[in-house]
Amino acid sequence: MDLNQTIADPSLINEDLAPIPQDKRTWGTWNYAALWISMSLCIPTYMLASSLIGQGMNWWQAILTIFIGNTIVLLPMILNGHAGAKYGIPFPVFARASFGTKGANIPAMLRAIVACGWFGIQTWIGGKAIYYLIRVWFPSWPEIATATLFPQAGPFICFLLFWLLNMFIVYLGVESIRKLLVFKAIFLPVAALALLYWALSSTNGLGSILQQPSKFNDTGSFLVAFFPALTGMVGFWATLSLNIPDFTRYAKSQKAQRRGQAMGLPASMTLFSFIGVVVTSATTIVFGTTIWDPLVLAAKFDGKILVSFAMLAIAISTLATNIAANIVSPANDFSNLSPKKINFKTGGYITGIIGLLILPWKLAEDPSGYIYTWLVGYSSLLGPIGGIMIADYYFIRKQQLNVDELYQHKGRYGFTNGFNKVAIIALLCGILPNVPGFLLQIKAIDTELFPVWVSHLYNYAWFVGFLVSGMVYYLVMKKK
Repeated sequence: MDLNQTIADPSLINEDLAPIPQDKRTWGTWNYAALWISMSLCIPTYMLASSLIGQGMNWWQAILTIFIGNTIVLLPMILNGHAGAKYGIPFPVFARASFGTKGANIPAMLRAIVACGWFGIQTWIGGKAIYYLIRVWFPSWPEIATATLFPQAGPFICFLLFWLLNMFIVYLGVESIRKLLVFKAIFLPVAALALLYWALSSTNGLGSILQQPSKFNDTGSFLVAFFPALTGMVGFWATLSLNIPDFTRYAKSQKAQRRGQAMGLPASMTLFSFIGVVVTSATTIVFGTTIWDPLVLAAKFDGKILVSFAMLAIAISTLATNIAANIVSPANDFSNLSPKKINFKTGGYITGIIGLLILPWKLAEDPSGYIYTWLVGYSSLLGPIGGIMIADYYFIRKQQLNVDELYQHKGRYGFTNGFNKVAIIALLCGILPNVPGFLLQIKAIDTELFPVWVSHLYNYAWFVGFLVSGMVYYLVMKKK
């Protein structure tokens, strides 16, 4: 879909935000399948699976939860990807259709802040790998303790060094990461298989591992843990379910993005998660305690050279993942604020600074915080946005957009002063039901302030927000 750039408002367009011409859309089915395989093979995916074991699930309960969650999130992924493939537009521009040419900055910023959090978590993982690498050769260095507000000096310095390395890659430009991405694609599958081999060889085989019992004695107690965990699984890719047009804008066809995503997402997440489940279950047998963090596990292996290689490789692959998954998209989102002033590098620096200030070591220090505070918490913000965008694109506009007017403040998507008030109200309606549960989760309010059922809505945060905001938006816009 070509854009008449002569009539586009300069404050709404730059090279990164302009539509991709049809002749430059070259991604096929296998490109999207490979994208998801690559993005699924990361340390947080392993931690996602192992955290469920740490919370008390057995192997099949954890795998079932992950598979269902990724199958659910695949639906908005494909639905939102349609606009990118049809019109060649990125997420911030697509959001203008429902939120307005200026209002689109609201969902773009909410999505960008979440990406900053993920950037911080990945950077903390990379910094830990560097710390454990040094600790192998200087064993007198202490174990990394749970942080109250800031971690110990050693891990924090390593975190800052790894953060600076990320910022240096941003300075060099995203093209400099290509070789690292190739390294990641080769190393992480090999490392995953090596961990699987260790788990099987260190125990009595797969049978003994899979016989590890669930800590839930009945269906009721399991479901209490299952639903917030399921919401966390959906929340894991809730960011990409919004900004997937950033990738599908390069698709040769709708069929390519649909089939590629369907082939790549649930299968790769479930397979890599299964390895995480098996290895984590094996740690319970071998060490007598559940080790959900692969860095802590790798640090326990014998042999300085082996552990050093593992930590160095984890740091490099984490660096590649961080730039590809957590810098590119928020850089576009920040660019949407002021296309003429904020380019990729500036957006990357903003992402890095916010990722530092968000205290990522607190988000990733234990399974409970990782799932219930981080994953479920931000899903309560992104679910409503997804509901609004899908309701607008499919039920209000019937998949028809005027590309030229997406880049004009005075067009149909300018609404009132650039903001669609209906979308903003619908967004708030979807977020508010989940606020009490979130405040209880972080212990900011007393448990007796709200009825039990209100606080329990937080366990379904993404679903509640998606449905409430989508329905409110549709019902009000339909009357206009």
